Amino acid sequence: MKKVLMIIAMVSLWGCQQDKIGFVNNVRLMDGYKEKIAVEARFAEKRKDFELRRDSISRVFQNEAQAVEIEMQKMSQTKAQETFSNLQQKGQRMGQMLQQQEQQLNIVGQAEMDSVVQKVRKEIEAYGKANGYTFILGGGEGGSVLYGDEAKDITDDLLKVLNAEEQPQGN
Repeated sequence: MKKVLMIIAMVSLWGCQQDKIGFVNNVRLMDGYKEKIAVEARFAEKRKDFELRRDSISRVFQNEAQAVEIEMQKMSQTKAQETFSNLQQKGQRMGQMLQQQEQQLNIVGQAEMDSVVQKVRKEIEAYGKANGYTFILGGGEGGSVLYGDEAKDITDDLLKVLNAEEQPQGN
């Protein structure tokens, strides 16, 4: 009888415990995270530098192509075709080189952003453990929370934690 009462008491206590659940608006969290903003700014600057370099190379090639076209008018048909073919090949090589550089830029940018996302996930996990959460759900675009009581929204708390990490030591 004592065992039955103890089991009933344990089940009652266990049944009364409620899970601590919160949710994070993923979009607002990432949009307010200073490190993500800095990564985007660095990528935008690199993209701008690449575009300037690409445009400069393209202008030089276009000028060269115009000069070659003028020279081709003075050449025999065979020599002009050969020159035109060489110019086309040079243009293709240049286009491929620029495309590879752009792909590399995008790969590096994506890797930096993936690193930021991983850091945020780890921080959410640490925050959840430190504050006794059983679940922290993701809301916003692509999230799993269709509705959440504002009192359960911990986005601002997490933003404070994430952005506090970014402050220089000693301030």
